[in-house]
Amino acid sequence: MEPNTDDQIEGQRIVAIRKMRDTELEHEGWAARRGNSPPVIELESGAILYPSMDPEGNGPGALFGIGAADEAFFISP
Repeated sequence: MEPNTDDQIEGQRIVAIRKMRDTELEHEGWAARRGNSPPVIELESGAILYPSMDPEGNGPGALFGIGAADEAFFISP
């Protein structure tokens, strides 16, 4: 895995929020997680962003956030 810099994704438009596809799960070695796919944020460049349970990529994770009014939320496509 190669590091990425903020300027490679900053300013791009989000075109979809969806579940991770089986082929993407397989690419990460997470094929056993089928049916329990994490959310994916797809950017206009075709790049995708998705949560991992840890920096080593040992499994998928959940995507949480805090809105402008300080309300907590999670993303579930």
